[in-house]
Amino acid sequence: MDIRTLKKTLLFQGMTDAEIADALMTLAAHEKSYAKGETILNAGSTTGCLGLVLEGSATIESNDSWGNRTILGHVEPGQVFAETFALLQHEPLLVDVTASEACRILFLQSSIIPDMQDRQEPWVLKYVLNLLTISAHKNLLLSGRSFHTSPKTIRGRVMAYLNSISLQKNLREFDIPFDRQQLADYLNLDRSALSKELGRMQRDGLISVRKNHFVLF
Repeated sequence: MDIRTLKKTLLFQGMTDAEIADALMTLAAHEKSYAKGETILNAGSTTGCLGLVLEGSATIESNDSWGNRTILGHVEPGQVFAETFALLQHEPLLVDVTASEACRILFLQSSIIPDMQDRQEPWVLKYVLNLLTISAHKNLLLSGRSFHTSPKTIRGRVMAYLNSISLQKNLREFDIPFDRQQLADYLNLDRSALSKELGRMQRDGLISVRKNHFVLF
């Protein structure tokens, strides 16, 4: 594990090399690689570990018993997942985590953090504060998704999503982290209906789209 790379992540923000090394040892850090489409964590299971994406990416999905899939989020390098379930290790996961592409994940046994409140290691407080910041960001993302899926029309949902990405990046030309099927699943739409609406929006001069690359006019 490259400590210089970990220092750039929000999870280890503000920590020294020695503090990161101590955290990795104490939290029994270990890496695992996954192929595209492979399940990283299953809904219904429990975990005491959070995952930090080192390479590649993963999706957070809700898959029901009837085969319906809803994508709730996308996890890129430097971002974490399952941090809530790691701290509440007896709570079963309500979502699946799946590799969007070949990826490498660093797992950290964060379930022990609540039992470390009396320890004096400086990295523990920094780690907890970083987790709090990450949790706050996740809440923003989840509330953002509710805005994206609340419009009743397909065009309304697409425009709400693209507008939020544009605001976040401060750009009118950008790539989104989803392919067409994933975008449909994220917005709770039929892929065919979504593709037709994107074509209409392009003909109406609202957007230009090629695969996952968009330009807003």
